Amino acid sequence: MTDSVTGTATGAADGGERLRRWRLVLGGDADGTGCALGGTDARMDGALAALYNGGGDGGRPSGERSAGLGASAPRVARWLGDIRSYFPSTVVQVMQKDAVERLNLTRLLLEPEMLEAVEPDVHMVGTLLSLNRVMPEKARESARALVRKVVAELERRLVQKTKAAVTGALDRSARTHRPKRVADIDWDRTIRANLKNYLPEKNTVIPSRLVGYGRRQRAVQREVVLCIDQSGSMAASVVYSSVFGAVLASMRSLKTSLVVFDTAVVDLTDRLHDPVELLFGTQLGGGTDINRAIAYGQGLITRPGDSIFILISDLYEGGVRQEMLRRVAQMTAAGVQVIVLLALSDEGAPFYDRENAAALAAMGVPAFACTPDAFPGLMAAAIERRDIGQWAERHLDRPAG
Repeated sequence: MTDSVTGTATGAADGGERLRRWRLVLGGDADGTGCALGGTDARMDGALAALYNGGGDGGRPSGERSAGLGASAPRVARWLGDIRSYFPSTVVQVMQKDAVERLNLTRLLLEPEMLEAVEPDVHMVGTLLSLNRVMPEKARESARALVRKVVAELERRLVQKTKAAVTGALDRSARTHRPKRVADIDWDRTIRANLKNYLPEKNTVIPSRLVGYGRRQRAVQREVVLCIDQSGSMAASVVYSSVFGAVLASMRSLKTSLVVFDTAVVDLTDRLHDPVELLFGTQLGGGTDINRAIAYGQGLITRPGDSIFILISDLYEGGVRQEMLRRVAQMTAAGVQVIVLLALSDEGAPFYDRENAAALAAMGVPAFACTPDAFPGLMAAAIERRDIGQWAERHLDRPAG
């Protein structure tokens, strides 16, 4: 009897919670739910209505929504503060992105008060970078502070993994199984590799395979060229690429160059010591001349057999397509490890030029999207001269083309 009563009470409570959630989802008056909102729920509903219901006019058709937040930076800043207190950061980031798109808040992002209220994330950094050239001085420092927070978080997440993967790959690629001098033998690894040849009666290991160090005097830096499309659709890729570029540039065993391009090419290698400065050197938007960018990047390569060229682009070419493909073919024939990333982001399947992707795949250069967490593994595979297409098949979605 008691269980039955408890079950009924629990069921009623669950039903009330479901009605409450439906009321918040439906918005407006939502009379059909028979559920009234109060307190925090009412304030949450108001914050959602300001963005998705045109300022709470629940009877207004969705096609007639207007900017419910008004054109006041202080009012928008208060709204941003509200949603940060009501929703988790992942939801806040989605709502911020929707607010910029639905309510045309781009202009208001130039106000310091607005910037200080924003939840920092990669998408917001991309929006700010697109406004970089028109940003007033009073907003610039607030924008830099927001970008600095995002960069610091990305570095915390990605730096150690990248350095570990790249250093390990460099060590492995530097080993040899035919050391020319006794001093070049790595005895620890040689013994471990030959433990199966241990002779108990002689208390020794008979090495059938030697593992040695590469000749240090002949060691050379690997050259890495990051060539990044800075068209508006590539905003997240630009942010991640800049952070990775700075990490790679900090490693003395690599000589890293970074160039960004639209219809012009800008070499930002001298800013790799500071990814925030590097990001503010980009200019998101504009056309695309991939051929010109590849030509410039090709000119930075001095040792093709020790070089990795990474093009990050959606491959929508505004320049000379055949010349672009010819340059890629030239680099691969010379021994350059060429990699094409359609996106370096967490955003899912990108839009890209499938015809160009297929043409690159036909010449042995697969094009695929890569998540930031997978990029260190990709760099390790490239340094070890592994088949990048096979690596992508195992670790990512199927390569394009």
